[in-house]
Amino acid sequence: QVQLVESGGGLVQVGESLRLSCTTSTAGFIFDDYNVGWFRQAPGKEREGVSCLSEHDNSPYYGESVQGRAAMSRDNAKNTVYLQLNNLKPDDTAVYYCATVAIGCGYSVRSSIGYASWGQGTQVTVSS
Repeated sequence: QVQLVESGGGLVQVGESLRLSCTTSTAGFIFDDYNVGWFRQAPGKEREGVSCLSEHDNSPYYGESVQGRAAMSRDNAKNTVYLQLNNLKPDDTAVYYCATVAIGCGYSVRSSIGYASWGQGTQVTVSS
């Protein structure tokens, strides 16, 4: 199983930004070979798909709640995936997980399903 490691979370104020990073400790795993996504989970709430980057054409897909405020990218030289979150809101407070996605990105983000492997997550807390 692929081991993914998320980082970059923290406590921020409303309107601020964060960049989350996802790396791997699994030798030979290349992010560019997979659909890779982010999902989040807040206490008492269901898992929510946040974003996904397609393996085929690197097209990004975003959930409605972060559309226009999020940007997902990957740096192949560093074998790292990023999620930039801007204009953060209290509703963005959650643990964010990076995951490999076993289905199409669009469907995964819309339905919040299809995640194959994910890390321990990184906490994002937005204070008002």
